[in-house]
Amino acid sequence: MTNHKTGTREEWLAARLELLEAEKELTRRSDELARQRQELPWVRIDKEYRFETDEGTASLADLFDGRSQLIVYHFMFGPEYTAGCPSCSAIADGFNGSVVHLANHDVTLCAVSRAPLAKLQAYKRRMGWSFPWASSFESDFNYDFHVSHTDEEWRSGAVEYNFRTVDFRPWEESPELAVLGSSVGTDFATYRREGPGMSAFALEDGVVYLTYSAYERGIDALWGMYHWLDRAPRGRNESLFVGAGDLRGSAWYRRHDEYDSE
Repeated sequence: MTNHKTGTREEWLAARLELLEAEKELTRRSDELARQRQELPWVRIDKEYRFETDEGTASLADLFDGRSQLIVYHFMFGPEYTAGCPSCSAIADGFNGSVVHLANHDVTLCAVSRAPLAKLQAYKRRMGWSFPWASSFESDFNYDFHVSHTDEEWRSGAVEYNFRTVDFRPWEESPELAVLGSSVGTDFATYRREGPGMSAFALEDGVVYLTYSAYERGIDALWGMYHWLDRAPRGRNESLFVGAGDLRGSAWYRRHDEYDSE
């Protein structure tokens, strides 16, 4: 016998119609937010950045791959990592199949990480992905877009992330958070010197402009599996740490090739 509230079909339909109005309002609000994103002022990028890609050394403009729009997913994979972040990997599982559709809508989607290209290529083969992935190793790109942080920033307690200053140091003592570090073969401090996010760019007359960036829950919309779970009977039903000290228990999700591993 379920402990959840039950009712008649008529009661369900009345509640569903009330919820439908709230969903429609959320859709309208989401449409308005999309319009506001597109109206943000563009910021000209004059600094030269160099990336290593499967095709060789590239500039930021080169990453557009002949298109006028570029979306960069800031994938957490630092030079010290032995594997990509499991959360970013779950997001990448979702967007890998969208790359071809975006490309045919004048948008290039590319992941960028600080790990050397050889590490990214090996992990990409392991995961079976096909999206373009560039290495910003020895470049300022990640730091300038506030998804990588220096040792000095960490020690000072003044990490700029998600448009505010954050002190991550108190989290270092958490045994649960240490599991996040172990999931990529490091400690938590090394793990969290990288952060997830996305940035969008436009290319006009040979000039690159930053148009939008988002971090933390600002990229929730990129988690395809969450949108399915939000419509499942028990929702996300997640406890972030279901088994401290256990890699597989660091989060309810894992890399897609780890679910059947013991």
